Amino acid sequence: MGESTEFNPGDQAPNDGVYIEIGEDSFHMGITNPQRIVLRAGQRFPATSNHNRKWHRFRK
Repeated sequence: MGESTEFNPGDQAPNDGVYIEIGEDSFHMGITNPQRIVLRAGQRFPATSNHNRKWHRFRK
């Protein structure tokens, strides 16, 4: 089984990397100016801009 791709505030980052906010409608409507953070493995995710959002690993 693979690792999770969406994370809630307070979860621990599984890997070092850049994470961005995604919304519940992120596939249809983009988020204007989503937060972007850099975390190391084991660090906790901060709060999102609103309660409907989650964190997602950003891959170039």
